[in-house]
Amino acid sequence: MKRKFLWLTVFGSLFLIGCLPGGQSSKGGHTITVYGFSIMKEALEKEIYPAFAAQWKREKGEDVHFVSSFAGSETITNQILQGAPADIAILSIERDVDRLIAAGQVLNDWYVTPQKGIVNKTPFVILVRQGNPKDIKDFPDLAKSGVRLIHPDPVSSGGAQWSILSIYGSELKKSESEAGTADANRAVQTLKAIWKNVISTPGSAREARTQFETGYGDALITYELEGLLMKQAGQPVEIIIPQATIFSEHPVAIIDRRVTAAERPIIEAFRNYLWSDEAQKAFVKYHFRSATNESFNEANTEFARIEQPFTIQMFGGWNRAHPEIIEDIFRNQVQRK
Repeated sequence: MKRKFLWLTVFGSLFLIGCLPGGQSSKGGHTITVYGFSIMKEALEKEIYPAFAAQWKREKGEDVHFVSSFAGSETITNQILQGAPADIAILSIERDVDRLIAAGQVLNDWYVTPQKGIVNKTPFVILVRQGNPKDIKDFPDLAKSGVRLIHPDPVSSGGAQWSILSIYGSELKKSESEAGTADANRAVQTLKAIWKNVISTPGSAREARTQFETGYGDALITYELEGLLMKQAGQPVEIIIPQATIFSEHPVAIIDRRVTAAERPIIEAFRNYLWSDEAQKAFVKYHFRSATNESFNEANTEFARIEQPFTIQMFGGWNRAHPEIIEDIFRNQVQRK
């Protein structure tokens, strides 16, 4: 029944905008269908889609229309695996691209681009109420008695998995700088103590932010850009920068099984446009950090300085991080208890 409802929703949306098979639109020109993880919405819809469409019109004389679907990274990956008509996927975690490759949806050479498939990045931070009434200064403070933490669900949200790796890796990084050796037990115990204070697990990072905006909970672990968007909108929140935190890196992949030979040139052109200076500046405007030009990031004074940053490579990449930390440590040791 859920799958039937999904198909009705997807095809109903496509019918309403006049989309025809093969990426052609009854409006004329081309239609590109993009499935993106939840926080990609503003940058794409407000800036990048219109700019690419204008450029294509100038250069090729053809109209371009976009159809979007946004949800947790794991959720949209599952939808594509079930047959949702995506031309391009922009995902929170590289592991989701690997799942699409394994299913034959994406060619395994997607990674050969100079940017290694990554379109943007952002560090993980903690959001608290204005005035920081719970005196939260770093991840371990989230384990204090009485702190109510909002945290997206790792089953559906790539952001939730980044958050877990951020907490765990932060304690490894700090213990190594303090004692010369990374303390895995300290990292596990901190993760366990924090998870006891989780009161809600929404399906995506954006759903978690929305819940936090309603006044529910005392703290939220999320992407830096979500905090900046909330402050820009006048929300009474403060952004707490952990001493050590992870930079999430977000990959794009063409859904090769879906894309026809006739439409491939424009799909590839849009994928490549995401690495253009124009698109990278647009990402920075909407509080992502550029994956290609650090000078764009340095020019944005809102971006926090991270004292001890790290990436997924500290864990040996997603091929090791997911089974060893998300599965063996978080799901088997933390969540089950």
